Amino acid sequence: MWHESEDYGEVEYEVPYGYYPQPEFGMRMGDPEDYDRQFQKSYIIPEMIKNFLLYFQKSITDLNIYEIQNAYENGFNKLTDRFFKTSPWPEADDVARVIPQDNLFLILYKELYYRHVYARVQGGPTLEQRFESYYNYCALFNYILSAETPVPLELPNQWLWDIIDEFIYQFQSFSQFRCKLSKKKDEEIDMLRQSPKVWNVHSVLNVLHSLVDKSNINQQLEVYTSGGDPDSVAGEFGRRPLYKMLGYFSLVGLLRLHSLLGDYYQALKVIGSMNFNKKTMNSRVSTCHITTCYYIGFAYMMMRRYQDAIRTLTNSLLFIQRTKSLFQNKTYLYDQINKQNDQMYTMLAMCLVLHPICIDETIYSQLREKYGDRMIKMQKGDMQEFETSFQFACPKFLSPVPPNYDIPLPANYHKEPYLQQLNVFLKEVVNQQLIPTIRSYLKLYTTLPISKLAAFMEMKEEDLVTHLMCFKHKMKNLVWTKGTSGLEGEFQSASEVDFYIDKDMIHIADTKVARRYGDFFIRNIHKFDELNRTLKAMHLQKH
Repeated sequence: MWHESEDYGEVEYEVPYGYYPQPEFGMRMGDPEDYDRQFQKSYIIPEMIKNFLLYFQKSITDLNIYEIQNAYENGFNKLTDRFFKTSPWPEADDVARVIPQDNLFLILYKELYYRHVYARVQGGPTLEQRFESYYNYCALFNYILSAETPVPLELPNQWLWDIIDEFIYQFQSFSQFRCKLSKKKDEEIDMLRQSPKVWNVHSVLNVLHSLVDKSNINQQLEVYTSGGDPDSVAGEFGRRPLYKMLGYFSLVGLLRLHSLLGDYYQALKVIGSMNFNKKTMNSRVSTCHITTCYYIGFAYMMMRRYQDAIRTLTNSLLFIQRTKSLFQNKTYLYDQINKQNDQMYTMLAMCLVLHPICIDETIYSQLREKYGDRMIKMQKGDMQEFETSFQFACPKFLSPVPPNYDIPLPANYHKEPYLQQLNVFLKEVVNQQLIPTIRSYLKLYTTLPISKLAAFMEMKEEDLVTHLMCFKHKMKNLVWTKGTSGLEGEFQSASEVDFYIDKDMIHIADTKVARRYGDFFIRNIHKFDELNRTLKAMHLQKH
């Protein structure tokens, strides 16, 4: 049964979130009647697409979450691959003639439309499309946030995560786009100059914080962690899955956004109520869980908390190994997860070079197979290899402020945020450059005179003592032990070689924990046993 949809276009919302009405871009100038006649001839939607859109709209109107998920994850992507692989879907104006008087559906359709333009259409979005996508997100978030009571809308968790993820991605893309002025026309630069509040960092932060506040998600997570009922503090909005999950995903969005801006302390602080060391809500959406671990791992690495970074990245890589089969048929997710998987392996390789500790055997064997040569180069102090690895593993950093459009800018101006973060990382690497060499000598002795080690290292004794102090300092990390906040922890030394200096003598203790070979053999015995049973079953089937 079809339900007549509400027309949300007549509702006037307050604009407390930093949104601004859409300006005219000068694309539809001239006689309106001439434009209408031209529009009527513009595009005829194929019957199959028309039927899908009607089915999609009915599923959303009926709040049928199963059908919405099917249309979103299967129908839309299959039709995209068949009809719109490198071209845009029909424009919203054409869709409005098929599905009139349903402004909410058109907003959701345009969210998918612009996302497809960013991802698949050759040449990417035009400046006008970047603006229009921003205003469409304004309309969507105003509808959700400005309502006095929860809105009648239910969307699958994967779509809700993709909305937040894409919102931040488009802001990131626009921030880099506006810094590349050399190839832009004067009209485009004027448009950027006159629209400083479009994709403004404060507007993006406002949206995410507003969704967090509306859902009371921080209070819910605190009660949930202490074993209570989250609904007791959720409030009218927070009890609804739409608001609850948007609030939760916004916390991950804030983690990502602060990391892109280079504020790693704030990135971890903002998810302080989220116990990411246990199974949480983001495990329901694999891409959200992996993204969370990636940005937490990266923030830890940049804060020199290598042990926490290694633990976070290892757990995430194990999660991907276990769940990879679930999204092999979903191409749009598979490619993204594969890239993040490679980035996390590269990041893990850098962390293990800077802070060698024992990790899971299966992850270590994969790491040694794929990145063994690169790790050897980094262990030898190859700065170019560190730079190449960092460039691949890091996110695309951005500047929170627009450039000065009135002065000429260098060609690589958009790379300045990345170069600043790279410089910070490489300085840390330089500080630790001699530590692997010192460690290799210390492993060979139980006592060693400072003068002898200085001769081996070909440096003055005073300089060697400084490097030994650096060794002690760098190997002692703040390590998370308990609690929900990722900023908490205790200072621990995980170095496999420990030492102290008594007068002119270095006393060395080997603290390396022997590998538990028993676990390795038991795991492989089970694998061979399972393989043997499979072969026997195949043999019996043949006979």
